[in-house]
Amino acid sequence: RANGTLQDRLVKAMRLEGISSIEEANAFLPGYLVRHNARFARPAFDSRDLHRPLAPHDDLREIMVWREQRSVTAALTLHYNKAMFILEPTEIARKLVRKRVMVCEYPDGRLEIQHECHVLPYRQFDKMRQVKQPAIVDNRHLDAALQLAKQIQAIAPHHRQRNNNAPARRDQPSHLFPEPEAPVKIDGRRLGGPKLKRGPRLSRAELQARGTLEFVKAR
Repeated sequence: RANGTLQDRLVKAMRLEGISSIEEANAFLPGYLVRHNARFARPAFDSRDLHRPLAPHDDLREIMVWREQRSVTAALTLHYNKAMFILEPTEIARKLVRKRVMVCEYPDGRLEIQHECHVLPYRQFDKMRQVKQPAIVDNRHLDAALQLAKQIQAIAPHHRQRNNNAPARRDQPSHLFPEPEAPVKIDGRRLGGPKLKRGPRLSRAELQARGTLEFVKAR
């Protein structure tokens, strides 16, 4: 409730004081908090500290984690957040075909796949980093086509965004799901290599000597 009051009242109070910078706001806060607490603070009904220490069986590492269940396919793969995870063919993993496993994403960015307290090793294949195969064509300018496909994939990846219900990862520098790169403007004039230079125009006699005069249409 105090945060809700401050989010509205504090902003208006700073506007009335003409505050428009972080330095001015930091200098204004101490005096404002004294006046705010004098008006709104109320003594606690029970002043005792009722926080309890952690029990021996309490494990914060296993509590503060995002968990989702996924099914394992016959190829020992599962899908989570627009990415495919390939389980290593261990003795435990081979028995999990068509069964459910738990995907655990920790606040520090680590991701584990668990089944009955066993951590399963895996490899990751990110669908958002995949280059579209139809964009790779077989023609005389294959190098330009590959470069164009790479740039198009950076702008419009296979999947544009991750799942909306996944945890926020803005404060995780080492998580497994990087955001797509910023769009890059494609200059089609620079693709395909340098243009062929046009040679000098041949005369009628030179065309006749080469035997190509019959293919030239009269204007």
